[in-house]
Amino acid sequence: MGPYVMEKPDKDDVEKYSAIMNVKKSDIKNGRLYSFLNDWMGTPYKYGGLEKDGVDCSGFVYRLQQEVYDIENMPRSTNLQINFIKRKYEEELKEGDLVFFDFDGRQFSHVGVYLQNGYVVHASTRKGVMIIKLKDPYMYKYFSRGGSVLVEREGEAESSGR
Repeated sequence: MGPYVMEKPDKDDVEKYSAIMNVKKSDIKNGRLYSFLNDWMGTPYKYGGLEKDGVDCSGFVYRLQQEVYDIENMPRSTNLQINFIKRKYEEELKEGDLVFFDFDGRQFSHVGVYLQNGYVVHASTRKGVMIIKLKDPYMYKYFSRGGSVLVEREGEAESSGR
């Protein structure tokens, strides 16, 4: 794959995701991201899964980073993905940034991708791939860290700056 290039979104995706996230239609710009979400939405959760018949949280993030942003060196597991971000404050999060949660008393045991306006996409163990508000009362109490993905370029790590 070549370097990441943003593509215009499909009109139906603009309508759908601007309504879901309560943003202006003009805010839906990344056609690759929203097309990817359409393809994966509702995919059931499967521990260790990487396919549309079942995917886990880190597998979903891994595939999204590869297929949407052309990031080939994203680690596969949550405990390694946490080391692949440049930490940000919550209010600084941008579309494509990773968000981590601490479930079952385990640090960084769950990961999702920040979208816009406080919304996150993740592979839920109960409902599969879905979009939620980061401040959803159930999820937010487990939120632990967020940040932009680090991209390797010529041997040095730098933030992707999305």
